[in-house]
Amino acid sequence: MSISDPLGDMITRIRNAQMRSSNRVSTPASKLRRSVLDVLQAEGFIRGYSAVDYDGGKSEFEIELKYFDGEPVIRQIQRVSKPGRRVYASVKTLPVVNNGLGVSIVSTPKGVMPDWRAREENVGGEVLCRVF
Repeated sequence: MSISDPLGDMITRIRNAQMRSSNRVSTPASKLRRSVLDVLQAEGFIRGYSAVDYDGGKSEFEIELKYFDGEPVIRQIQRVSKPGRRVYASVKTLPVVNNGLGVSIVSTPKGVMPDWRAREENVGGEVLCRVF
């Protein structure tokens, strides 16, 4: 089966696992997913992730979700740019999430990064998702 939106699939898996209060969730591996998981880990939204390789060349990421006082650290994670409607933002129009308490993850020519770092490096790009 082919997935038309791999990043949206990973976000939905994280959201569903948090509704079940699960500590771990797995998702197929890709470079874009790794970059987004790196940003989520650096910003403190997940504990971490590890790559698991299987026979036949397939690999998955095992994501450790983070909770504080029984509540998930990720209150809301939402896909912004979708395959049917791409959303781009210049450095001046990058969205601020929850008055700076959240983060927009942006795919720029310099790589995938949080919105505050894209402003520092003066680059815009595709707004992948927002998390708070």
